Amino acid sequence: MSSTLRGSLLATAALAMVGSLVAASDIVERYPLAAGQALRYTLAGLALLAIARGRLPRLRPREVAGLVALSATGLVLFNVFVIEGVRETDPATVGVIIGCVPVVLAFAGPLLGGRSVSGRVVLAAAVVALGAAGVQWAGGGITAAGLLLALGALACEACFSLLAVPHLERLGPVAVSTYACLFAVPLLAAWSLIADGPSLALPDAEQAAALAYLGLGVTALGFVSWYSALGLLGVERAGLFSGVLPISALVVSALLGVAEITPARLAAVAVVAAGVTLGVLRAPAPNLSVCSSTPSIGSATRASASVPAGPSST
Repeated sequence: MSSTLRGSLLATAALAMVGSLVAASDIVERYPLAAGQALRYTLAGLALLAIARGRLPRLRPREVAGLVALSATGLVLFNVFVIEGVRETDPATVGVIIGCVPVVLAFAGPLLGGRSVSGRVVLAAAVVALGAAGVQWAGGGITAAGLLLALGALACEACFSLLAVPHLERLGPVAVSTYACLFAVPLLAAWSLIADGPSLALPDAEQAAALAYLGLGVTALGFVSWYSALGLLGVERAGLFSGVLPISALVVSALLGVAEITPARLAAVAVVAAGVTLGVLRAPAPNLSVCSSTPSIGSATRASASVPAGPSST
């Protein structure tokens, strides 16, 4: 199997899993957000640590700084911006803006990596963003404050991938995913302490099951799949698969009876597929080795699910 095909399957699987979180969103939203996220990432980090058999590469100072920044932006601040954004404006509009992340990655990925920007990938990213907007658009409006918050969330969404890339070759996707989850926990715990106070009720059985699904499936498996795809495809081509997320969320929502699959949305799905195909089916990009002594699942959120965005929704 070629690296392009493997990377495409892993990226699709990662974003499809993120889209599936709408099935648990109503349950999780009844539990305090920051505390729930802290529990989710704790569970994901411990599961990944077990997969790695407790043997993670020792971090260098620059790697510590980079992965803490990844956790602070891609996992914690993303939630803050999305939550405040949907309070200010229509959730679908916020989702459409965050859905422009493939365009950001199409420019930022090559520039940060010292490569030339591919016009073909940029065009493909614009097509994917347009199609994703069509999948989730609900005719809402936006305020100035909502726009700024949505742009902040978009920047954090891009950081989730861009800040991981420099560390994947040496550390591998499992270690990067594990450290990202564990570094986010104290930040989320501090947020929970400020937002909800020192006393907090334990989740009930239904909430615990939903958090377990988000932690083990959407987060642990999703992170490793996504970071493996980044190594195989490069950040700009992997970013095109962000368009899979709103499609997955739409399918799951339709199965739950809370959304309707219309001809216009089907046309938008076809646009996403065309954009991904345009950007991915070209001469393979240099393949980053994401193998290490740490075993990789890939070799084989967060906020409201009404705002499908990108891989850091995991």
